[in-house]
Amino acid sequence: MDWLTKPACEQGRAIMAGLVSPVDLTDAYLDATEHHPDRDLIFARLTPERARSEAIAAHDRAKAEQRLGLLDGVPISWKDNIDTAGVATEAGSALLKGRVPRRDADILRNADAAGLVCLGKTHMTELAFSGLGVNPITATPPNALDPALAPGGSSSGSAVSVALGLAAATIGSDTGGSIRAPAAWNGLVGFKPTNDAVPSRGVVPLCPRFDVAGPLARTVEDCAALFSAIAAAPPVDLAGADPARLRLMVLDGAPFEEADEAPVAAFEEAVEALARAGAGIARAAPRCVAEAMPLSPLLFAPEAYGIWSAHIEEAPEAMYPPVLERFRAGKAVSAPDYVAAWAALDRLRAQWAEAVAGFDAVILPSVAILPPDRERLLTDAAFFASQNLLTLRNTRIGNLMGLPAMTLPTARPACGIMAMGARGGDRRLLRVAQAIQTALDA
Repeated sequence: MDWLTKPACEQGRAIMAGLVSPVDLTDAYLDATEHHPDRDLIFARLTPERARSEAIAAHDRAKAEQRLGLLDGVPISWKDNIDTAGVATEAGSALLKGRVPRRDADILRNADAAGLVCLGKTHMTELAFSGLGVNPITATPPNALDPALAPGGSSSGSAVSVALGLAAATIGSDTGGSIRAPAAWNGLVGFKPTNDAVPSRGVVPLCPRFDVAGPLARTVEDCAALFSAIAAAPPVDLAGADPARLRLMVLDGAPFEEADEAPVAAFEEAVEALARAGAGIARAAPRCVAEAMPLSPLLFAPEAYGIWSAHIEEAPEAMYPPVLERFRAGKAVSAPDYVAAWAALDRLRAQWAEAVAGFDAVILPSVAILPPDRERLLTDAAFFASQNLLTLRNTRIGNLMGLPAMTLPTARPACGIMAMGARGGDRRLLRVAQAIQTALDA
């Protein structure tokens, strides 16, 4: 059996049953990657020695019936903003060329403790500050569904590595949609936890008040197991997740403005499937969303520029101009405006929590547009700017409101349905997402 495109948890069960060895799995992924024509566009660097050492240890534990958990021995990839001891971690930026951390990020240490195998580091948008996934400074991975299209970002190589069968799953990061956009555009499940639900030490920052690492995989179960692994938390109980018990709110208004026809149609078809499965559906457009969206320029860019300004201004020519422009937009925001914006957002977050308190999740199209042509993005700065804003428009709602959020594939390519839960309700949202997946797969 070809295990490379099987879900991570299915691989874990096969290891447990003695149907496949972690060593054979790891060698198969490394071999597939080495021979893939787009290897160097997807992976920034492989870690074959580490992977094989970890796989041998997992094999020995399996033989001794001492496995560390369901994912022990399963090979995954890691976004190149997650520190790996002794291996360059450059966050897709020439500004960090040659940066070699001395220790693993905490989430990688936690994954090691769960027995996961590290295959290598995947390409990404510069310093994680774009949702399109194009990066002429290092590499632009091909969209797994159509190489002519943008892959989504900033966790671009992460998503593509899984979608093309070069990793069982992956860990990316999300500040304004960087897990969910590439997951949606490459036909995957992507989970953005609540901002503080996962350790952040050793993850190259962009906007620490919004940043969070999380999984991209083939199933909700995979994402739940990976979340537990990197958070060093107990397994999430998904048993009995029933769509008929769900009460869901469709977020009307902003998520549908200027949206392409296909993502909207795919979303409405998914809503119909949920209704047929017995889920209760209501629609609303709380005013707090419309009031929060204009705060984005006052919050994201100033924090990002505050962290990276010294590096950027030492060598601005080393950056892709549209990304450089996004960072420098933070210069124009005054400290009083930034503080006032956060005060306003805290008030709007409280209004949001009150408006959605009666629902298990709020649902909306994951991304408002289909993946655009990658070559046009690289040659048309105005097109890049407009498409980037639309790509991250819907996902950013979850970041602004401080929520866990998850995208699942629909029946249409590159179109996802997103569910947002309550702040801190990560485990509950994973159960909700499992119920949604059950309805969509029926």
